[in-house]
Amino acid sequence: MESHLAEGHFEDAVLVRRVQAGEVHAFNALVTKYQDRIFNTCWRICGDHADAGELTQEVFMKSFQSIGKFHGKSAFYTWVFRIAVNQSISFKRKHAKRKTHSLDGSLNNHDDSGHGLKATLAADASDDPIAAAAASESEHLVTEALAKLDPDQQAVLVLRDIEGMDYQNIADILEVAVGTVKSRIYRGRMSLRTLLCDGENQTQPDAKATGGNVF
Repeated sequence: MESHLAEGHFEDAVLVRRVQAGEVHAFNALVTKYQDRIFNTCWRICGDHADAGELTQEVFMKSFQSIGKFHGKSAFYTWVFRIAVNQSISFKRKHAKRKTHSLDGSLNNHDDSGHGLKATLAADASDDPIAAAAASESEHLVTEALAKLDPDQQAVLVLRDIEGMDYQNIADILEVAVGTVKSRIYRGRMSLRTLLCDGENQTQPDAKATGGNVF
């Protein structure tokens, strides 16, 4: 795994140097490589497909315009994900009062990293329509709850549980200590769990209203 990552970083570094040398078309390879993951990260944080699409374009435009200042002190993907997270958090806070759309729709091939948080909480619905319905409801609850978290907590959960990054990569992207990353992940997961429990409680029928019987 480490050798694969190192190879990927080397390929990115070569492409970056080519772009910096004037081969503008080399940037297209970097966009193709990371656009789906960047879109997914923006979407998970901002909560809207259309906004995520615009943010993704802004991220790559900003990275292209600033690539001359990129000196390779970090991996390219660390740098571009940092831009994506910062842009998305800024957008989310700026539009905090606007209604956030649910994220339970189709990923439209933008999520190449699995179902992350949703998969850990959703039931195995294969060949079982009842389980499928339960899984769908679980996905809805998780994504609704994720959208309610503080943007900083959203960011670490998206990077850790959906993108599958390790603590050090997340720390590099967010430019914080590893301990801070772990703390935010813990608090974010606890907050998410609380929101999910509250959501489940709200969907339960009132026992008194049914004579003490749920069904």
